[in-house]
Amino acid sequence: MLKVGLAHWEETAARIEGPLESRGIQVEHITVTEEVTSLTDSHELPPIDVGLFFPSRIPEGGVLTALLEIPWVNGREEILRSRSKAETLARLDAAGVPVPETVVISNPVDKAELATAFDTFDPPAVIKPNSTTRGQGVLKVTEPDSLFGVTDYLDLLHEYPITRDRTYLLQEYLSGARDIRVMVFDGKVVGAVERKLPAKARSSGRWKHNVHSGATAKGINPSEPVRKLAERVAEVMDIPILGIDILESSEKRVVSETNARPTIDDESKYETGFYDRFASLLRETTRKSRV
Repeated sequence: MLKVGLAHWEETAARIEGPLESRGIQVEHITVTEEVTSLTDSHELPPIDVGLFFPSRIPEGGVLTALLEIPWVNGREEILRSRSKAETLARLDAAGVPVPETVVISNPVDKAELATAFDTFDPPAVIKPNSTTRGQGVLKVTEPDSLFGVTDYLDLLHEYPITRDRTYLLQEYLSGARDIRVMVFDGKVVGAVERKLPAKARSSGRWKHNVHSGATAKGINPSEPVRKLAERVAEVMDIPILGIDILESSEKRVVSETNARPTIDDESKYETGFYDRFASLLRETTRKSRV
């Protein structure tokens, strides 16, 4: 039986264990995070044929790779490529993929330069850290003073040497846009959800449609333009498993970001044959590593 390792356990493991086991694939938890691990003596990690997603903590992921001698479906380079929102948007825009109007700020910058950048947007604008997930640290700013209030906090954070990513984005705000997450496996769309906050939350002024912020994710059948856009993004990013966030308003359809370590959702939100494609991808990744 093929053994696949998951460095992140939580929801994904519970959802994929049964369907993959019925296809001859065993799911194992592999981690050295928040543990003491010998690099020179024997370890207690289970034998693994292939890892799913390289860990978000890069040094620990390197240790796992070396100790287990395994390939990853989404490896170190794929994770880093998608983690940087700025790099993702730059790559996509260069390839002709529609993205929101965006400016990247590499701290420290002069407030006059920041004000000039803000003036290129029709307020409000969105400010977001370059490397966070789940909507963390994403704010809407309406005028320069509120922008400077946020960036003053970022300046303090970025003073610490351990803060490696000192970039953030200013991005156009698409009012009323649908928030669609499309999942692509090996170049093909396998499912999509629309994320939406409850009406009460929206009426109170909340606007971020992240599931971790209280939004619900409803399975949808994506339109053909959304499918083609998502598959083009996966091609440009060259990442086998990719979650793609698309904002769709009455005026435009754009890719806001990607996620190379997406949570695998409930099977009902994917198309027929999802787990067959999943199992094939795991086996093919393993096969290629042994050639």
